[in-house]
Amino acid sequence: MPATDLELLIDAARAAGKVALGYTGPQARRWDKPDGAGPVTEADLAVNDLLHDTLRTARPDYGWLSEETEDSVDRLSRERVFIVDPIDGTRSFAEGSSTWAHAIAVAERGVVTAGVVYLPKRDLMYVAATGQGATVNGKPLKPSQTGDLESSEILANRPSMAEANWRDGKIPGFTRAYRPSLAYRMATVAEGRFDGMITLHPCWEWDIAAGELILREAGALCTDKTGATPIFNNAHPTINGLVAGGREIHSLLRAGLRPS
Repeated sequence: MPATDLELLIDAARAAGKVALGYTGPQARRWDKPDGAGPVTEADLAVNDLLHDTLRTARPDYGWLSEETEDSVDRLSRERVFIVDPIDGTRSFAEGSSTWAHAIAVAERGVVTAGVVYLPKRDLMYVAATGQGATVNGKPLKPSQTGDLESSEILANRPSMAEANWRDGKIPGFTRAYRPSLAYRMATVAEGRFDGMITLHPCWEWDIAAGELILREAGALCTDKTGATPIFNNAHPTINGLVAGGREIHSLLRAGLRPS
């Protein structure tokens, strides 16, 4: 990873925040993507354009994978690739909430080496780079060290709580919480604000690439739902669910899940 990649991502995220905040969420033009792929707003596209122009101009040899850009097989031949969600939590943005984020990462040969999750309306800048730890607004991140799943607070969407997902249909008694931005969920677990998180449906790489590195550099574990380490820049850019938390909570969550 070039030493300046993280600074490039931080500067780009701040610029993206200024663009996004120029739109008033509920008034921004919004429409639904084809095939039930979810909503998009004019702000998503404006931020995507800014990030593409900024990042690709600075690193023309890097590939590009973004939720709001038509995918190209060209990225598969690149040693390094930008993985971008211009606005993670578009529904939250459109509702005027503050829990949406810009998620920007660089992956090298499948491994994320620099990542930023930035929440402009909360002025929260979560960052990480390989071997440099993870911080929020300059403060080091540290995940929860609890080993008691039943008393834990876990970020999980409702479908993950179905009995069919759990060994012998036994749903753990932890307290369930939720945040609409997957990248923000990952960052809050890295910060220790929540003890862990699970999402069992396939995750788009752009939703989780930056957060995966932030968790890893903070000292948390982050795997797919089978326990495998995520690999990025796949031909079909998805990861098979996500389980994250401190080492003990991660182990307990994995042990409770029905084998895939």
